[in-house]
Amino acid sequence: MSNEEAASARDMPNVVPLFPLSGALLLPRGQLPLNIFEPRYLALIDDALKSHRLIGMIQPDPQGASSEVPPLFKVGCAGRITQFAESGDGRYIVTLTGVARFAVVDEIAAMTPYRQVKADFAAFESDFSPRLGEDAVDRDGVLKALRDFADSNQLQIDWDSINDAPNEALVNALSMMSPFGPREKQALLEAVDLKGRADVLVAITEIELARGRNAPNTLQ
Repeated sequence: MSNEEAASARDMPNVVPLFPLSGALLLPRGQLPLNIFEPRYLALIDDALKSHRLIGMIQPDPQGASSEVPPLFKVGCAGRITQFAESGDGRYIVTLTGVARFAVVDEIAAMTPYRQVKADFAAFESDFSPRLGEDAVDRDGVLKALRDFADSNQLQIDWDSINDAPNEALVNALSMMSPFGPREKQALLEAVDLKGRADVLVAITEIELARGRNAPNTLQ
């Protein structure tokens, strides 16, 4: 599928190379820019460009951060290299476009400098259907949470672009750009469907707002 879009889980490879990155969230049809400079991940990009152009974005599990080989969360998202450039100083600047989520079946003993896993896409067949479930999203609730968060943190929002965005693009973009921690990002990734992700996004945002309101005032 080097230059073709995958239409179903059957079109995806059984083995996926990994780019573990804490706090990074990729979702189907979302775009994630990456600045690649470590030699093992430069090799990953080189190899991916020669084959299916797919990379599995996945987060290390924070509970095992002190391990030499950090354990990983069990769900990641495969992204296709859709933009590639060399920086001139040894780095690659790439953009991944999310294709579908996958479950980690097993990590393989690869000879490559980067990690690889057997991946199962079957549970995420719905990821291959653009805009599936948009009508079930509580758009007003998502926008209210965004407005409250922006007001609380004095953020400038391009409301014209927000209002023009369809529900899938809105929910997934806000989830990917959200300033939440790895566990919250993982909850957004693993939400069962688009409505579920929107509900999780609203719930996490409300929790963060409540924490901010309840934080003690240390100013004297």
